[in-house]
Amino acid sequence: MTSNSRISGILTPNLTPVDARGHVDEDCLRGYVDWLIERGVDGLYPNGSTGEFIRFTPEERRRIVRVVVDQTRGRVPILAGAAEANARETIDACQAYGEMGVRAVAIVAPYYYRLSPEGVYAYFREIADAVSVDVTLYNIPLFASPIDVETVRRLAFDCPRVVGIKDSSGDLPNMMRMIQSIRPQRDDFTFLTGWDAALVPMLIAGCDGGTNATSGVVPELTHAIYQAVQDGHIEAAMQMQYQLLPLFDAMISSGEFPEGFRQGARARGWEMGSGRQPKTAQQQAAIDQAKSEIERLVQQLSGATTSPAADDIQTINAIVRRVLEQL
Repeated sequence: MTSNSRISGILTPNLTPVDARGHVDEDCLRGYVDWLIERGVDGLYPNGSTGEFIRFTPEERRRIVRVVVDQTRGRVPILAGAAEANARETIDACQAYGEMGVRAVAIVAPYYYRLSPEGVYAYFREIADAVSVDVTLYNIPLFASPIDVETVRRLAFDCPRVVGIKDSSGDLPNMMRMIQSIRPQRDDFTFLTGWDAALVPMLIAGCDGGTNATSGVVPELTHAIYQAVQDGHIEAAMQMQYQLLPLFDAMISSGEFPEGFRQGARARGWEMGSGRQPKTAQQQAAIDQAKSEIERLVQQLSGATTSPAADDIQTINAIVRRVLEQL
């Protein structure tokens, strides 16, 4: 049975910490989950692109979701990344995560093979008809087959289990066309943006929230942005959007994604490890060079110490106060 309520707010596509041996650092992950929730995130999104799902084994991916579900203890909803290499394994992952108690799963369109819109529709239709957990589509054309508006519309109308889409293209007109095409017939359908640089414009256009990598570094700011839009303080929200932009640009351009976001988390006191993607000495030097700029931007925006124990409410209020003083 599907839920009639939309998924809303800022859901953090959390980083996956690894220890010195390259194993998932479960203790760090549990602490990070608590820290994010305490700082106002509305949900968690393990096994997303920022969590580097593709760099972990299927067994590790399931363990990551289990740890996040266990540590969250129902405080916020969980949208679990369930993409596997084919439809059958993706269905198995969806069922496993549903049994763990996630709110929904997110499934990226097929990757490696570039499929036609009809092929993308057939892929999602097979999964949606087989699973017992709500499904959100994940459109990230940079890495996978694109999901066009007509395909989203067909899936929304043909598959009750498909309850929303997370779109990371950053294409505002495309998002508006999707909302216009689907929402009049399916008011329960969720639209989430995964492109931090356009968070406020997407929310104003009608998105229900976002799955934004910067929320794993400055959750106070992304929470304040979302709340400002909900409260109708659009000018304040845009001011905060412009403050967020340089940090997002610095982190997304530092090394191989999501290395810059790992650096951002370190600036808040979280040692996430170096990840599993090998780096050349040249790449490491470039990352080290970007580190100080990321740290400067993080400290400027967070308004807090690097300690994970910093008070979240004071930080949020300081951000909002600073923005309002500039208006």
